[in-house]
Amino acid sequence: MNNIEEVLVYIEKFQAQWHRLLESVDARVDKILVVVRPQVLADHRALLASLGWPPKLLTPKIDSGEIAGLSYPRVLMQGDKSKGYSQTFLALCSLQHLQRRREDRQHNIIGQRKSCVGLWAIDELVSPIASRMEYHFSKWAEQPEFMFALVYKITKDFIIGVDDVLQPLIDKAMLSSCSAKEAWVSAMVQMLSGFLAKSVFSVLVERYRDKQIRSEVIASWLHLIDHTVSFDKQMRSLLSSETPFFLEESKSFEGLSRGLSVLTIFCDRPEWLKIWAKIELKDAWKKIQPLLKDERAWIIDKECDVMGTESKHFVLSTRGDHKAPLVAESALKIAWEMIERSQTLPSLQPRIRFIRSTAARFFWYFLNGLILRCKNTDFSLENVDASIIKVCGSINAARYIESKMQEWSDDVSFLEMRIAEKDSDIDRNNEVLGNSCFFGEEIKSLEELMTNWLMEIISALLHHFETLSWEYLQNGRYFVQENLHRVPAVTDLAVSFDIVQALDALKSQLHLLKMSLNPKDFLDLWRSVADALDQFVSRSIFTSGIRYSSGGINQFDSDMQALFHVFQPFCYRPDAFFPCIREILKLLQMSKEEAKLLQVALFKDKNGTKCLHSLGISHLTFDQVDNVLSNRKCRS
Repeated sequence: MNNIEEVLVYIEKFQAQWHRLLESVDARVDKILVVVRPQVLADHRALLASLGWPPKLLTPKIDSGEIAGLSYPRVLMQGDKSKGYSQTFLALCSLQHLQRRREDRQHNIIGQRKSCVGLWAIDELVSPIASRMEYHFSKWAEQPEFMFALVYKITKDFIIGVDDVLQPLIDKAMLSSCSAKEAWVSAMVQMLSGFLAKSVFSVLVERYRDKQIRSEVIASWLHLIDHTVSFDKQMRSLLSSETPFFLEESKSFEGLSRGLSVLTIFCDRPEWLKIWAKIELKDAWKKIQPLLKDERAWIIDKECDVMGTESKHFVLSTRGDHKAPLVAESALKIAWEMIERSQTLPSLQPRIRFIRSTAARFFWYFLNGLILRCKNTDFSLENVDASIIKVCGSINAARYIESKMQEWSDDVSFLEMRIAEKDSDIDRNNEVLGNSCFFGEEIKSLEELMTNWLMEIISALLHHFETLSWEYLQNGRYFVQENLHRVPAVTDLAVSFDIVQALDALKSQLHLLKMSLNPKDFLDLWRSVADALDQFVSRSIFTSGIRYSSGGINQFDSDMQALFHVFQPFCYRPDAFFPCIREILKLLQMSKEEAKLLQVALFKDKNGTKCLHSLGISHLTFDQVDNVLSNRKCRS
């Protein structure tokens, strides 16, 4: 038969016009195989029965949950029986080898088959074991752990004997890329998968549709999944030394894995996968909801030193580094548990659909919870501190989760899923952070939340400062008089009384933010606040029309030094973040002669820009410079 196949391969390769002859020969060979294969199988089964296969299972121990040890029958290695078994085994392997060659030729994939998992001869060993085991399985519908324990024990006890006795025969039959151990484990897994699909999961699916008992079904389903995932890992561990770590094609590994995972059940049944995902998501949300409502889960650890500096390197990795509340860690843990349970799904597409329907959707729900928490705040002066702490907790949680999701997306397994997702119909056009980011949309939404609520905090701080300093900036009574009422500041500067409250409130709020917000976002926040205050104060000066006396200029300088001092804990030179105010002070403090020369230069407009730059003024326009100079009273 193999010789006939070789001739057919030659004809198909070099005499393609003889395709009708090929079809005729194939038809005759098929007729022969229809007769030969059942006969060979019958002879093999009869010989197995005469050898005492399968071995007896100790029923009392099994019924009590105890699994007795078994070993491969040594009789297969003795005398005529060993020779007879070897002959029937080789006959089956030869038939399978022939069948593979015919399929490869007919499907034009000669030489492309990468692996061989299922072996007919191994399946014949498992089939009679399955008949005996299913009797016990039927009594353990509510105790699936016994099923998994029994299958694992039998698989483990026989695997060495199978490898020692049958692998040489497989090699002799020239079944390349076939492993006796892999075929044995795969056959046992598929045997259990078949029973679970037919007698356990199918029943749970039907019961799940009954809403009155759905909660019981969910508990049973999750219990079964936990044992299934654990079992898959145990079975793969039996082949840890056999399975190659690097394969040429992911599809080869996928084909190999399908036979080594009970979760293959869900790859072939999308509706069941959908139910599983719904159950996992519902259970996850049930776990996180109490934490979302518990204020203790939102407490921020205040371990960082308030007196930081700008030169500090912000390398954030842990929850403590991000000052994230405990609820964020819990959310990540719950999501990762769902992702881990899908790792033994042998096919990429079902795994992608499962993660999108569970972990990814869970993060969307959690994001909505963060948004609602932020919206339930009041940034009025009376409640600003409590609101800052509340919003900072949400921002820190979002920042920590975003960093972890990015870390997960950089993992090779998620990169592989993202590539597969892009190439398939389930691609969601996720272009965020590059095409390789699996959680791109979720990360983008978290960043939007952080940006929006950081802006809310900044707006609240600026609004409070404007409210408390309005009298100071609009009245101008401190800048037109020579003798002024002053309050000593920490740095012995004289500070105007009307701005003291605004500066104290700003300092207190920034201190609270330093304690409550993660370092990365706090750095962006205080710089944005400084920039906004620089614009606000300078704009107020341009529009107020106040004329500054010599004493008023000194007073304004003292007040601005006090403002700079508020930001001193965060950098070495806070005045560098107030360029407009700094340049206004420089203009106000010019002598009368310098001011006149500058005004003349600006009027001529030829060397005005160069002149301003030579004086270190680059952030003010000509009109603004002229406005400041015009509002100076005579200064010697």
